[in-house]
Amino acid sequence: MPWLHLLAYFWGGAFLANAIPHFVSGTMGRPFQSPFATPRGEGLSSSTVNLLWGFANLVACYLLVCRIGNFDLRITEHAVALGLGMLALGLFCARHFGRFNGGNTPEHL
Repeated sequence: MPWLHLLAYFWGGAFLANAIPHFVSGTMGRPFQSPFATPRGEGLSSSTVNLLWGFANLVACYLLVCRIGNFDLRITEHAVALGLGMLALGLFCARHFGRFNGGNTPEHL
């Protein structure tokens, strides 16, 4: 197994983790922070922008996970790489967006 495949699965997991809040916010009709807002990554973007951004992240996940190598969720290395990518970006987003949504207060840590 080439290590580049595992790296692709890691980033595929990161894109999947990023897709979820944007796609869900968009389908719920709610604004959410996105790279297209002002200020970048801090301001709110419309639900339509978030839906499209979430979908673009799902496409990137698909390309990295399903089109590179032979991803198999039953192979531990594959699942771990994908999961670590999801965890890494998830932790980053929790800390970053927690500043705006009250998730970083001491009682919420």
